[in-house]
Amino acid sequence: MPPDRNQPMSKSKSKYVCQECGYESLKWLGRCPSCGNFNTMEEELVLPELPGKGKAGRYFDIAFSSQPVVLTQEPQEGEMPEEGARILTGMSELDRVFGGGLVPGSVTLLGGDPGIGKSTILLQACQTMAKQGKVLYVSGEESPRQIRLRAQRLGVSNPNLLLLSSTQLQAVEQAVEKELPSVVIIDSIQTMFSGQLNSLPGTVSQIKECASALIAIAKTREITFLFIGHMNKEGSIAGPKMLEHMVDTVLYFEGDKNLAYRIIRASKNRFGSTNEIGIFEMGETGLRQVENPSAALLSGKPHGVSGTCTVCVLEGTRPLLAEVQALLVESRLGSPRRMSTGVEQNRCAMLLAVMEKHMDLRLGVSDAYFNVVGGLRLNEPSSDLALVLAAASSYFNRPVSDEIVAFGEVGLAGELRSVRDVAERIAEAVRLGYTSFLVPHTDRPKLVPAGATVYAVKNIAEAVEIALQPK
Repeated sequence: MPPDRNQPMSKSKSKYVCQECGYESLKWLGRCPSCGNFNTMEEELVLPELPGKGKAGRYFDIAFSSQPVVLTQEPQEGEMPEEGARILTGMSELDRVFGGGLVPGSVTLLGGDPGIGKSTILLQACQTMAKQGKVLYVSGEESPRQIRLRAQRLGVSNPNLLLLSSTQLQAVEQAVEKELPSVVIIDSIQTMFSGQLNSLPGTVSQIKECASALIAIAKTREITFLFIGHMNKEGSIAGPKMLEHMVDTVLYFEGDKNLAYRIIRASKNRFGSTNEIGIFEMGETGLRQVENPSAALLSGKPHGVSGTCTVCVLEGTRPLLAEVQALLVESRLGSPRRMSTGVEQNRCAMLLAVMEKHMDLRLGVSDAYFNVVGGLRLNEPSSDLALVLAAASSYFNRPVSDEIVAFGEVGLAGELRSVRDVAERIAEAVRLGYTSFLVPHTDRPKLVPAGATVYAVKNIAEAVEIALQPK
């Protein structure tokens, strides 16, 4: 709602900030010009500049040299040293996503839906990180007693792990300056607030102010910070885009909190690859690493059932086997439905159009549903062929052979395009007992493992004929 115009004007300067995207305006607007959301503009006071320091002088008192130096020059006293040993979390799956561990002085944002396990996995990591240095766990949502009970359930006990239950930025700064820990966990960044602002905790201004102050401490003191960020109803981190630009690493928790498997994926990483993922399983004693994710994702796969196919995709450097499912039924609606989980819906619609054009199938009158089992999300185009085979299997009601693994990108002409690291994919599938492979004709491997059969096909019609042939 717009502010009351009858109230006397305050002498303090104010601005209106969108609570979704951070857009600023000098006057109230019913709709944000940046993100297009309605009634998200809230009034906030503008902080006065401190004498002699300017607007950023409240927290950016960085002790770096202001003079340019030669790139190859060794760091001098008072400057941050070159990247050295990383801080390990004790979980190889999590270290893989970070790129080998936490870099000293880095700032990481971990986002996810409420209850998915963000606080749990970081508290578990404290057990190993506290052996390498002092760890400060700051909670603005739970009391120390609640955290102790959770730590006992998870088996976390280390004298180097310190707890602070506070939402005040100044209290956190004092604790960090006093204890000088090597790692600080903020749970969550939305609960922190600065007394210099009159806005409520969780607003864009508060999140930006608190994050900027803590990032300045991280860079000057070489202290590693881990921020926990909650997801809003639109599925993004609240106050988010500013934080994503400010931090070094952004991790997302994926998966349904009602399912056992959790997937951590990096969308930004200044010190490692963004293609790696970590797979965990939620249990009574916390999150457990899945050492063999391919076998876990394929457990319970039905045999001799139409509409399923096994695919091998690459997540970073790791080949990963997954099960894709498709269900095609006659539509009773004027416009057939197209729904997908774990794979892009537009991609599925395109593949159905290619099948209808080049295989002469009447798919325009069928509802189509696609699913990737286990909560995994497939972004690699190599999953196209498996989606086509699963859809054809459901359409003809004939199962794909249980021994077949298919991968390849499908073009609009129905042809199969080349994918990378075919030998590594086949080796991973052979390790799990698969013997037949459908690959693009340009990717026929020179060496085939003993007992394995590779079908190099040119188009989807040829692939469907081989995959659905009777035994």
